[in-house]
Amino acid sequence: MSTRLAAVHLASTFFDVEAGVQKTLRYIDLASKDGADLVAFPESFLPGFPIWHAYLRPIDAHAKFARFAAASLRIDGPEIARIRDAARNARIAVWLGFSERASYSEGCLWNSAILIDAEGEIRIHHRKLVPTFYEKLVWSRGDGNGLTVEELPFGRVGGLICGENGNPLARYALMAQGEQIHCASYPSIWPFRDPAGGAPYDLSEAIRVRAAAHSFEAKTFTVVSSAALDDAGIQAICDGDSAAEAMLRQCVGAASMIVAPDGAALGGTLCGTEGLVIADVDIPMLTELKQHHDMAGYYNRHDVFRVEVNRERQAPLHLSGRSKRTPQEDETSFAHETEAAG
Repeated sequence: MSTRLAAVHLASTFFDVEAGVQKTLRYIDLASKDGADLVAFPESFLPGFPIWHAYLRPIDAHAKFARFAAASLRIDGPEIARIRDAARNARIAVWLGFSERASYSEGCLWNSAILIDAEGEIRIHHRKLVPTFYEKLVWSRGDGNGLTVEELPFGRVGGLICGENGNPLARYALMAQGEQIHCASYPSIWPFRDPAGGAPYDLSEAIRVRAAAHSFEAKTFTVVSSAALDDAGIQAICDGDSAAEAMLRQCVGAASMIVAPDGAALGGTLCGTEGLVIADVDIPMLTELKQHHDMAGYYNRHDVFRVEVNRERQAPLHLSGRSKRTPQEDETSFAHETEAAG
C-alpha cells in the first residue's frame, strides 16, 4: 500500500495567531480530503518567521521581539489543542512548525516543531538545537529530546528544522532510528547578504540539495514544507520601510517539495504560489535501497564510530530535598521522626 504525503506551501499571517490557526485548520482539512496520511507545515508557521532580525539593528528590534513573543504559542496552550483536535477529527498526522514560548518565562522562546498523530497525540516535540545566524536574537537553544523517530501506521517519521537538515549528526540520529519519512521545514526567504549588492542567497536550491542529500543517504522520503511570503506579510514585517521591502522582494523564495531517495521531486515543486504538494510514496521499496547503502546498518562500523544523544529536556531549575511544608506538617513529621528514633 502506498502512503500519501502532503507538503504545505503557505504564507503566515504574521502576529495574527487566530488567523494563522484558522489557516492551519483549513489546510489540515484540505490535505485530509485529498487522502493524505501526513501533512507538513513550514518553519515557525505560527506566528510567522522573524525575518526582520536579518536587517534591523538589535537596538531597533525590541518592539518587534515583544510582539513576536506575545504571539508565540505554549505547547499546552489552546491553539495547539485546537490543531490536535483538527488532526484527530481529520484522521491525519500533522508536522507543525511554530514559535514556542516557555511556561516559566515570557521572553524565552524556541524554534519548535511537533508531530501530531491521527489520534491527536503529540508524538514528537522538537526544539531546534541551534538557532541559525540572526535567529539567535530571538530563539534559545533547544535540546535532544525531540531527536526521535515515531512509528505511525504508514511509516516511521522524524524531522528537523531548516539548517538542521544540513547537520550530519542530527540527521544520523534519525537515520539510526530507522526513519522512513523525514519532515523538513523552512521559512519563506533567508536574507543572508543584501541582494542589492550581488547575487541573492538561493534558498530554493539550498533546500533541494539538502533534501536530496538526506533522502539519498538515509533512504527516506523527505517532505519539505516552506513558507510563502505575500504582500500582507511584507507589510507586517516592514512597517512602511521601503528600503526593507525592496530588499525582501529581491530575495529568492523557498520551495516546497517531496523528495525521493533518487533526488526526484515527486508531485512537483511549489515556489511562490500557495497550495499543497501531494505525492504517493512506496515505503517498502526503501528496504531494497538499503541493500546498496545502509548508513545506520551494515554500511557502518559501529565498532569504529560511537554516536551518543542526550535526550534530557533542559530546564531552568532542578529541585532536590524536601518540599516546603506547613508548620503543622513539620510538627507531625518531627513527632514521627522522634518515635522512630525511640
